[in-house]
Amino acid sequence: MTQRVLPYRTASEGCVKAADWCLLIDGDEIPLPEAYPNWDYQTNLNLCRELRIDRSRVLKESGLAPDTELVVAALWTSTGSKLRGTLQRAVVPESGVIELSGTVVGSHLGGTVLLDTVLVLSRRRHGHDRPVAPRRAGSVMWSDRTQIRLQGDAPQFPIAIVDFVKTNYPETAAWHLEIGPGLDSATMGSLLLLVNEQYPMITEALQRAGKPTPQDRMALAMIHADVARIMVEYALRHPEFDGAADYLDETIGATLQELLVRLFPGRSLADIRLRAEQAPNVFASELQSAVKVFEGVV
Repeated sequence: MTQRVLPYRTASEGCVKAADWCLLIDGDEIPLPEAYPNWDYQTNLNLCRELRIDRSRVLKESGLAPDTELVVAALWTSTGSKLRGTLQRAVVPESGVIELSGTVVGSHLGGTVLLDTVLVLSRRRHGHDRPVAPRRAGSVMWSDRTQIRLQGDAPQFPIAIVDFVKTNYPETAAWHLEIGPGLDSATMGSLLLLVNEQYPMITEALQRAGKPTPQDRMALAMIHADVARIMVEYALRHPEFDGAADYLDETIGATLQELLVRLFPGRSLADIRLRAEQAPNVFASELQSAVKVFEGVV
């Protein structure tokens, strides 16, 4: 295994005692799980953790002067949306105790969220330190990484609630899935589920997807199944879609490949297309079975 060696002295692991990350849900703190089972793009991540830093020991072990200013930064990166940002940045006080907390907007997320916590030098140093001490602003003294995989019953892409009366879609349709034309386009930027605000049963189910009621689960299951059907039909009809093509991760092409493999394991794209063309009614039932539309609902 490759080990990164920095060109300056850093603090030992014992200098920082970091509590685990927690999720804040309805005012309660729960340990950050490996996966968020009921997450959707309207669910923000409210995060918090505590750090206890032995500031004097960090400075001594790193060869820095006692008056050196240190900063802790909590950073997030989403593999699905390719977005990243800063959850919080705080100067380390004399006590060394820092309460990190912040919110990451759900519409910015997708896939897996990486949470990096770093202890860094706040500004460039010009003297009064040992020759082996870090000098550049941002030099990392200590760091750790945690991640959470996002998954859920609701569709895993952006959602907009609109009045279909003001659109070109049928006024009584409950939802409509927009799919961008390019197979090499990013999935997050190419999919949009438009939900008709005239159906409060659907809109409220999406808003409560983090803690759905039995009725909400039924509505979410129907949306999930219909979105899967639309995406499968889109893939089968698209003249340039190739099940063996090497699409980049998180693109529409790669997402469609993953969906077909999950729903129809061991079957080639040619076989699936042939089945859909020659026996569309049977294929529709096979797709319904593969999606498991009411699994866990009834």
